[in-house]
Amino acid sequence: MKVLILCTGNSCRSQMAHGFLQSFDSRITVCSAGTQAAGKLNAGAVAAMKEIGIDISNHTSDQVEQYLDQEWDYVITVCGGANEVCPAFLGKVKHRLHMGFDDPSHATGTDEFIKSEFHRVRDQIKDGFYKLYIEQIKPQLS
Repeated sequence: MKVLILCTGNSCRSQMAHGFLQSFDSRITVCSAGTQAAGKLNAGAVAAMKEIGIDISNHTSDQVEQYLDQEWDYVITVCGGANEVCPAFLGKVKHRLHMGFDDPSHATGTDEFIKSEFHRVRDQIKDGFYKLYIEQIKPQLS
């Protein structure tokens, strides 16, 4: 089972989703990429995941082009906001899904509020991807 998670910057939401999905089942090959990859991970995302025991600090922020020639069981976009354009993936894909989440890296305010936004979005990503795993992916692995 191969899953590609796409976003614009591939530094925050897609990286958290990547970490969660990989933690659910080691039989899944998970990659993440961005149409305008930042080239580095968002420190807030890394910290939020580390707090719950998932280390994504070794992930890389990759350009989507490096995955276009591969076949995927799932390609999942995780862009959220109304003014944000989700990337299109033109490669060979069995299932295309969109699961939109707010971008916590755009949060402004106190450090406490910004941290709470990372936690909120992290928890939404966990819940959404766990539901996808249980309802769609895991049955295909059995």
